[in-house]
Amino acid sequence: MTPEEDTSAKVHFICQTYVAQKTGRDGQAGLKIGKQFQYSSAAEAENRAEREAQSDDCAGADAYMISEDPNSGEVGAPRFLVRLGDVPEFDDF
Repeated sequence: MTPEEDTSAKVHFICQTYVAQKTGRDGQAGLKIGKQFQYSSAAEAENRAEREAQSDDCAGADAYMISEDPNSGEVGAPRFLVRLGDVPEFDDF
């Protein structure tokens, strides 16, 4: 099988942090993405999210996995491994 024939999904393990966003014109505070890290395993992403969530400047952190179709480049919905602290609702993704 050549690399062009490989149809297996590629899995990405992500740690994403959030920081508090200042109040906007509508008077509501929100969250914005702080940092993103990619890892080769779920455990690494979860460990990083736990460490980041303890940081004073971090409002919250997610560790999640996504599958990518290597042929089309399409990415599936995230599957959360851990959600810590103040994180956005899933519908916000």
